[in-house]
Amino acid sequence: MNSMIGKRLALHHLRKGVIAHPTDTVYGLACLANNPSAIKVLIDLKQRDLDKGFILLASDVEYVLPYIDTNLDINLINKLGQPTSIPTTYLVPKSESTSSLISGASELAAVRITSDPLVRYFCENTGSALISTSANLQGQKVASNMAELKAYFNQAISYALPPNNYNSEPSIIINLVTGKRHR
Repeated sequence: MNSMIGKRLALHHLRKGVIAHPTDTVYGLACLANNPSAIKVLIDLKQRDLDKGFILLASDVEYVLPYIDTNLDINLINKLGQPTSIPTTYLVPKSESTSSLISGASELAAVRITSDPLVRYFCENTGSALISTSANLQGQKVASNMAELKAYFNQAISYALPPNNYNSEPSIIINLVTGKRHR
């Protein structure tokens, strides 16, 4: 299948539900951050503890601003958008309106800004950040091919783009305010 057709089909299904797609880190599952029903589906698919939050994945800080505390220092917000040599997820104070479906039991939201062209395509064409999580059941290894994805989720994923060969390591996680590294 032509890669542009695959991207368009993925975008169509992303607008309504959960898709599997390659990211700048591991093979992942995603839905739109502004779609609570799709986030609930993602929680059910992953058999995920409600206290655990998700990563907000976006191509630009603009897409994650609604989820960040408006009192956060502008210099820290600007740091979010700075390129990093390795994929980096920052923990930031969440806004009052950020759903616990996104942040879990935490007062922080996990945010990663990436230059990944597919993520940029999704964000620009939906006007939304993505909810991102690894393509696996909690406690299992991340799917590395379509057969493993199907074994985990059968037909429950709306659409799946195949993983890339470079998908391997999760991002590092750093608290943006304190600088403390968590992973």
